[in-house]
Amino acid sequence: MLDTTAAVVESAAELELIDGLPAEFRWGVATSAYQIEGAHDEDGRGPSIWDTYCRTPGMVEGGENGDVACDHYHRMPADVSLIASLGVDVYRFSVAWPRVQPGGRGPANARGLAFYDRLVDELLESGVDPWVTLYHWDLPQELEDAGGWPARDTAYRFADYAMIVFEALQDRVRTWTTLNEPWCSAMLGYCEGRQAPGRQSFDDAMDAVHHLLLGHGLAAQRMRAAARKPIELGITLNMGTSMPATRSLADQEAARRADGLGARIYLDPLLRGQYPGDILDDLSARGVKLPVVDGDLAIISEPIDVLGVNYYSSHLVSGVDSAGRTEDADGNPVSSTVPMGRPVTAMDWEIVPEGFTDLLVRLSRDYPGVPMVITENGAAFDDVADESGYVADADRTGYLSSHIAAVAAARQRGADVRGYFAWSLLDNFEWSYGYAKRFGLVHVDYETQVRTPKQSALWYRDTIRRVRGG
Repeated sequence: MLDTTAAVVESAAELELIDGLPAEFRWGVATSAYQIEGAHDEDGRGPSIWDTYCRTPGMVEGGENGDVACDHYHRMPADVSLIASLGVDVYRFSVAWPRVQPGGRGPANARGLAFYDRLVDELLESGVDPWVTLYHWDLPQELEDAGGWPARDTAYRFADYAMIVFEALQDRVRTWTTLNEPWCSAMLGYCEGRQAPGRQSFDDAMDAVHHLLLGHGLAAQRMRAAARKPIELGITLNMGTSMPATRSLADQEAARRADGLGARIYLDPLLRGQYPGDILDDLSARGVKLPVVDGDLAIISEPIDVLGVNYYSSHLVSGVDSAGRTEDADGNPVSSTVPMGRPVTAMDWEIVPEGFTDLLVRLSRDYPGVPMVITENGAAFDDVADESGYVADADRTGYLSSHIAAVAAARQRGADVRGYFAWSLLDNFEWSYGYAKRFGLVHVDYETQVRTPKQSALWYRDTIRRVRGG
């Protein structure tokens, strides 16, 4: 199937922008451990918060789980060959903390660590650079039982775990991401309860924000000090553009708060060594104080070499909810999202590529000096496979084209973006949605585990070749 030429879907403007990307621009695909690996109880792996969450009735659509997922743990060599066939430079994957350190503390589980050792070797032999993400949401359950990310000790446990992986792989891995999307870990996991571990406490979420960032800083400091050759250290944040729905003060304030709690509460301590003052004031008005200890911000702002940016959509924000209220039952200001009337993905996320450009230009302007790589961007659609498993996903292909063009447009406006990684390589376990949503460039038949590249995979491969002049 990979010899098939994908249909051309770019507009002339998109084609011109994409073809203007430099030959050294990095292209990749991305996955995460719990979503694809399976083998949930093999070779000494311990339970994670996602194993527990999936077994809690009503939390995951269809009662599904990642016990098998894409069976990548057993099919890794073939999956690496598939990655290489797409012509990408980089494969961004995450290491499962409970596979390496089943209880979240103590020595490494040698059998679990060996899987990633083999994966790195397989990638390098195939001419693909490994990009390691140390944490993609799968906290060992024992650490959650001891308090989870709202507990300060978890930050230190994370740094210990990071060093286990770093010492094992640093001779072959150059680029390291500490955390993936701490906003999701903190807000969806500890405030809204829509992801593992399923808590619903704003106070816990704010404690988690700080301790996630502290864990990042502690790990980054120790990895930098122990590095035996040049490395690239970074963190990945998920962000969009939050715009006021109208010129009203309520809507402007709602957009400010959304940007503050969605982006600046992470960016400012990481890149400026301080939390944003307006958000600290907002938290104080709610009786909430971040658990900052003297010296924490110096640790959190350990210099990074690359900022990973995950983008899926942007939003219009209102300070009035659907019932016309400006405050909730506790007297806190409300925020709501107002539809723009754009086409949406299967996640009901509006497709706003120009928001991507605006975000990248804004990041480059407000936080200069740190190169960016798009570590995730992609879309779920309601794929229909033919008898061979092939999916003619013109909608996803169009999404990728418009968003890669948006990255190129941001570069033309001065944004220092050096690479783009499509999410995701494979259809996989999509967290609380189970297997109902498909983001993959490659179709997976979950009954047979047969992989079939979609039209979007072929287009992505052909685009990379064209940009490189190959």
